[in-house]
Amino acid sequence: MPSATDDLIQRLYESPPDGFVAARTAAIEQARKAGDKETAKRLAALKKPTVAAWVVNLLALRKPELIEELVELSGALREAQRGLDGTALRELTNQRRQVVSALVTAAGKLARTEEPSAKLPLGEVEATLTAALAEPEIAAQVRTGRLIRAATYAGFGEVPRPRLRLVTDDTDVDDSEVDEDEEPDEDGGEVVEFPQQSARERAAAERRKREWEQRRRELLRELTNAQSAEKRADTQLEKAEVAERDAGHVVEDLDAELAELERKRTEAQADVARRKQARRLAEREAAAARRQVGDVQAALEDLESDEPECQSDRPTRRP
Repeated sequence: MPSATDDLIQRLYESPPDGFVAARTAAIEQARKAGDKETAKRLAALKKPTVAAWVVNLLALRKPELIEELVELSGALREAQRGLDGTALRELTNQRRQVVSALVTAAGKLARTEEPSAKLPLGEVEATLTAALAEPEIAAQVRTGRLIRAATYAGFGEVPRPRLRLVTDDTDVDDSEVDEDEEPDEDGGEVVEFPQQSARERAAAERRKREWEQRRRELLRELTNAQSAEKRADTQLEKAEVAERDAGHVVEDLDAELAELERKRTEAQADVARRKQARRLAEREAAAARRQVGDVQAALEDLESDEPECQSDRPTRRP
């Protein structure tokens, strides 16, 4: 069962790296005040993780079952590579890319939940998970959830290189093993050698040997070039996949911004409609008020025209 210190360390590596040093310092100070020198020493040895390492740690600590799937796939890949099972290896390689891509996406979501504004180096996260697939030691480190930096791997897996052998009509030829034409002489069985024929055989053997060595050198050069091309292609593929994923994140962010803008546009349109309705109501009320003013003025004029004449009460009008 994890101790209180283990739980504290896990919280440190789960939290965004920006606050790691301050949180570690506070924890060390608290342990010293409590007289727990061993815990203080253990905490002081902890190192701040990079952002990429933190994202991987978050995945390992929050979703350990996903890391276990990665480890199982790693074992299957190594088994297929040892057995040189091309069909299984191709299928597992495609599965590897899908699994790594899914893990990177899951890790990104976890990290954005903890730190929405953080700029995530998902390329380094992908490289670390790919390295964990290839190297059991790296996978073990990932499992701990305490990585301090991203990991990389130049190749992939334990691919045993087959020993190349150039198959010819003859095996290695030794002068002592060259068959020479022999014939019995007339007197009964004595072997007569034909040096001229033996020289041709030796020359042919030397020629075949030189051709074999030359072909072997050519194949070795081709193998070296092919291995270099393979590494370059893998690197380009990884970069392309990272670029594709980053572009996908940009699209997701833009989609979110567009959705927010659309929401604001809808609210603005509704506000315009409300204000238009209020304006029309105000126009009707103003028109009604003007009519009422006209009616009152007309009534007043009619009243004044019907006013009874009374000299004593009529005021004197001045021009």
